[in-house]
Amino acid sequence: MDELYLLKKEALRRGLSQRTVVTYCQCVRQFMRKNKKELLKVTKSDITGYIDSLIEKGACGNTLNVHINALRFLFQEVLGRRIMFKVRYSKTPKTMPVFLTKGEVVRLFDAVKNTKHRLILELIYSAGLRVSEVVRLRRQDLEFERGVGWVRKGKGAKDRPFIIARLLAPKLKLHIAEACETGELGYLFVGRKNACLSVRSVQEIVKQAASKAGIDKKVHPHSLRHSFATHLIEDGYEVCAVQPLLGHSSAETTMVYVHMARPALLGVQSPYDSL
Repeated sequence: MDELYLLKKEALRRGLSQRTVVTYCQCVRQFMRKNKKELLKVTKSDITGYIDSLIEKGACGNTLNVHINALRFLFQEVLGRRIMFKVRYSKTPKTMPVFLTKGEVVRLFDAVKNTKHRLILELIYSAGLRVSEVVRLRRQDLEFERGVGWVRKGKGAKDRPFIIARLLAPKLKLHIAEACETGELGYLFVGRKNACLSVRSVQEIVKQAASKAGIDKKVHPHSLRHSFATHLIEDGYEVCAVQPLLGHSSAETTMVYVHMARPALLGVQSPYDSL
């Protein structure tokens, strides 16, 4: 039986995201093109040699780690081979996420003239959603009476609630009434052939809006999610309150937004000001 088919089947059974499954299959295909042996005859040195070849080509830390994880999953979890290849995870540069100030967020929204497109960006920011989550929302995922929406099978195949901003609720209700398909499978934001809007489309909306707004930062849809978290911290909310809204399994992941918030709002004063 095809090893890639087995990999897909096992990965989906374990609840890995579709994006992870596709990435793992790409990594394994690349390994198989490089190494002509049957997978059951592959040795530890074959794997480490392949990783070394990626390093020689200048692959970044994230790329190396994905390949290591994919091969480890294939051999240990799918094929049941305990090849203990000790390849240390490559360190990746720790860079702060790009986020917008509240003023920049307003400018970004104002640059979008299409009502539906603006609503998408407002929803991402107001609830801290991932772009892949917002395009898959359905009308029945919104509970306006409680002021809560639901991300179904988000990252890690988990459901989680999100805030429906009070000022955004009327816009969402109007959009549902005028533009949403009825029925159980009706997406909140419809693309071509009544399918969900593509991630690429939202990325392009943000790119064009940032350009029109004169924002020089490298802005992506995820920048709005970063802005949501940073602004909550600046507004005085604790990490423990922000963490579940972002769907983070660890508070350590959420802590990055504490470092991004303005020091003055965290009660920190420069010693220079007291000289």
